[in-house]
Amino acid sequence: QVQLVESGGGLVQNGGSLRLSCAPSGRTFSSYAVAWFRQAPGKERDFVAAINWNGGYTNYATSVKGRFTISRDNAKNTVYLQMNVLKPEDTAVYYCAAGYYYDTQAKRYNYWGQGTQVTVSS
Repeated sequence: QVQLVESGGGLVQNGGSLRLSCAPSGRTFSSYAVAWFRQAPGKERDFVAAINWNGGYTNYATSVKGRFTISRDNAKNTVYLQMNVLKPEDTAVYYCAAGYYYDTQAKRYNYWGQGTQVTVSS
């Protein structure tokens, strides 16, 4: 079992930046693909970005491409989501997820964090 802990969320102004972190509790996840998803109130959970186990492959939702960067430091056992040029429509709870397969679908990920709130004010 892998328990994930997200951090780095908060309130930021339109055009600002935040960096989210995701780390497992109690074990390494260097062999897992990791993704970020987000869920706004009243909406479904949407794919944001994914990275394969060694960082060699990344994938982004069209809405964040060019603004967000996913990366990982397996030595620090942490995955990051750098979010730049944030917009009010980026407001959501952001979840990290780990799984055996690098994918954009939430159902492919076995382990999830509790989420961290990101709020972008206009």
